[in-house]
Amino acid sequence: MTWKLDVTPDVCIGSGVCAALAPDRHRLDGVHARPVTRGVEPDEALLDAADTCPAMAITVSERRAVVGPRPWS
Repeated sequence: MTWKLDVTPDVCIGSGVCAALAPDRHRLDGVHARPVTRGVEPDEALLDAADTCPAMAITVSERRAVVGPRPWS
């Protein structure tokens, strides 16, 4: 199983939360974050980064299903 990691650049505000939570998967590139690689092994830190992104700019998906950010109940 592989997850796909996306950061929407026009939504990203460059807070750096993702890079702090998953530094091996996210990098700040100027004023926006970007994934280091798009295809990643499942990792709870990636879901945490998607959940805590203040701009909700991170999407983690598996095939066509979104797995992060997780819906809050």
